[in-house]
Amino acid sequence: MRRVLAAALFVAVAGCSTVPAEPATESTAAPDSIAWGPCTDIKRPDGQPPARQDTSVRCGRLSVPLDYAKPGGERLDLALIKLAANGRQKRLGSVLFNFGGPGASGVDTLDQAAKALAPLRARYDLISFDPRGVERSSGVRCGNGAEMDSFTALDTLPPNDETHKQTEAANKRFAALCQQHSGKVLPHIGTVNAARDMDRIRAAVGDAKLNYVGMSYGTQLGGVYATEFPKNVGRMVLDAPLDPTVSFEQRTLAQTRGFQKAYESFIKSCVKSQCPVGKDLPTANTNVENLMNELSAEPIKVRGRQLTQGLASTGVAAALYSELTWPFLEQALGEAIKGRGEALMYLADSYTGRTADGQYSTQMTSFPAITCVDTAERPSEAVLRRTEAAAMKISPLFGSEGSGGLCRFWPVKGSDQARHVDATGSAPILVVGGKGDPATPYEWAPKLTAQLKTATLVTYEGEGHGAYLSGSKCIRGLVDGYMIDGKMPRKGSTCPAA
Repeated sequence: MRRVLAAALFVAVAGCSTVPAEPATESTAAPDSIAWGPCTDIKRPDGQPPARQDTSVRCGRLSVPLDYAKPGGERLDLALIKLAANGRQKRLGSVLFNFGGPGASGVDTLDQAAKALAPLRARYDLISFDPRGVERSSGVRCGNGAEMDSFTALDTLPPNDETHKQTEAANKRFAALCQQHSGKVLPHIGTVNAARDMDRIRAAVGDAKLNYVGMSYGTQLGGVYATEFPKNVGRMVLDAPLDPTVSFEQRTLAQTRGFQKAYESFIKSCVKSQCPVGKDLPTANTNVENLMNELSAEPIKVRGRQLTQGLASTGVAAALYSELTWPFLEQALGEAIKGRGEALMYLADSYTGRTADGQYSTQMTSFPAITCVDTAERPSEAVLRRTEAAAMKISPLFGSEGSGGLCRFWPVKGSDQARHVDATGSAPILVVGGKGDPATPYEWAPKLTAQLKTATLVTYEGEGHGAYLSGSKCIRGLVDGYMIDGKMPRKGSTCPAA
């Protein structure tokens, strides 16, 4: 959606750095070592240190070339985290995770997901990282907290000339700030270079093959890795797949449909009992529509800030990623309808990476930095308006021009290299797609599976973004069965909603 609200959201590299500087099937450089030590800066989503951190968790850094076309030149340090295998059976090696974005911190997220990943940890070291341009790995910055507040609060309603002018001005300003604060790293981030970094990580931890679990954008990263380094692929799972071939327009419309479908499922669930949003579907939908229109005219004051329509719609979308957050969304919308916006603001902040002290993680800045350089596409004004008009017909709540509006002004050229994947010659790849996924719609799952010549698709019938951590015992069994025992599910396998 306009403020880059679209997960797989999710697509980078400019100039000569997009031309492979190393053979596509192996790394030629000798492995660098990783010095593991205590983790000192892991954060929860609210920016606070974790209440209880596993003392066996280790963090480290790996030096990689900033520009793979100049491997002997300037270096960039990747931040990593490791949860050592703790089971009694034979260790199978390491599993590398990417949890999506692009822009999500693997260092923070792996620590939070440790309990859910216990079956894999019994046999593997679990490893994740902040990809280049993300958080601790030369994270892209695009201004201070106040400037980020202004950008994330942009409204999408009403879709008229004045809104378009404000959006265009904000996009130009944002892109200029990114160049000002992170200009050196911008040409060298993106999915192809991140895949090269992953092969350096594989070598540094001493694994002959890369075992990998990628979620959301992580599915594109895994697909690119399997295309660049097919002979180095071990057991690979791609959950909540992104189709890297889609255009900005196609992606915006598909995700708008996905979020609208998830919203409708949420409202239907809400009105089955005492729903604070409305007693029945017509009333609930009207109340939400009126709320958004009212916020466009007059935002709700929340502790010195303003809950705009833009922030409110971001908050709603954030809660649609998982059915587990639907009860909180019911409460948040019910309160906002009565003039209290604290809960919706909290949801929006959780999505944009804003902490209580007004600072931001790189979630909202790494995302466009990677997305905009992972494609050569730069939509025209006519395409943006056509996209917005079509998206608004699908959903006034989530419709927008998409992230193409910001990429139009991006200071670094893009490349289409990361949009072409095939994985020819790789080990078998397991793809998991969810029928009720709002951010990476199911239609992308069979498309990515077809592009990856060695892939098999499993379908999850439930709601939410991502299936492996959804609570589905069926999906968990199939994925763990492949990762631990090497048993690939049969073609056409499906799992019911959790």
